Amino acid sequence: MSLEPKTDSVKHSFYDDVMAMFLGTGLVALGLVFYAKAMLSTGSTAGIAFLIHYESGIGFGLLFFIINIPFYIFALLRMGIKFTIKSFIAVSMVSLFTMIFPQYLMIDNINPLFAVIVGGGLMGMGVLSLFRHRASMGGINLLALYLQDNYGVRAGYFQLVVDGLVLGAALFVLDFDKVILSMLGALILNLVVALNHKTGRYMGVS
Repeated sequence: MSLEPKTDSVKHSFYDDVMAMFLGTGLVALGLVFYAKAMLSTGSTAGIAFLIHYESGIGFGLLFFIINIPFYIFALLRMGIKFTIKSFIAVSMVSLFTMIFPQYLMIDNINPLFAVIVGGGLMGMGVLSLFRHRASMGGINLLALYLQDNYGVRAGYFQLVVDGLVLGAALFVLDFDKVILSMLGALILNLVVALNHKTGRYMGVS
């Protein structure tokens, strides 16, 4: 009898997908709540929503939902209807949770470095959970994939440039030390995903 682990893909059940959506979006939302309390930012559409939120006072959840709407077109073209629907639900849940969580989690003060490390890790694990169940947080990465497939623009480079521009714009809104910490948070988030989202490491499919 072989002791080698099986590598056959296992089909996720509807229950598996629902649980992953709740836990994944909950972790992302909690990390975003930490960031908002510490006056930090990040890349992609979440970073854009943060900057507008800090400048205008409009709720982050509403901004995050609205900014992501155009990117569902690219999700539909690139990933199909099922992925698009799941991503729409995920973004909607994160937007809702970021509005609800502060009513139940009263944070008077949070150390920015703690917010970056823990918040970045939470968001990374949340995004990882969504990826493994064929969903995403929408945003620039969908546009990046579309441009790569149709125009030969490297997705990773495009994402890097956009995130750099978003965090660069944060210099006009946030203190310099907060921008540096935000960059650290983006690194932590992406490392969590990069080190764990590898071919063959997780065999479940949705």
